[in-house]
Amino acid sequence: MADISTGDRVSWNTSQGRTRGKVVERKTRDFTFAGQHFTASADEPAYIVESEKSGDKAAHKGSALRKLKS
Repeated sequence: MADISTGDRVSWNTSQGRTRGKVVERKTRDFTFAGQHFTASADEPAYIVESEKSGDKAAHKGSALRKLKS
């Protein structure tokens, strides 16, 4: 997995297909987002991403994200 940072363009799978967006926040501690609990650590961070198409935000593990070229 590529090293993902805040501001990077990424893509991820949704029920509607592949979606693109940018990373707006990197989480290294457990957190709650949209009523769901997520586990995160420095070794396996989670990310808050914002969809380019809808502007909606979602939380994902780094393994679910694919870094896109700028």
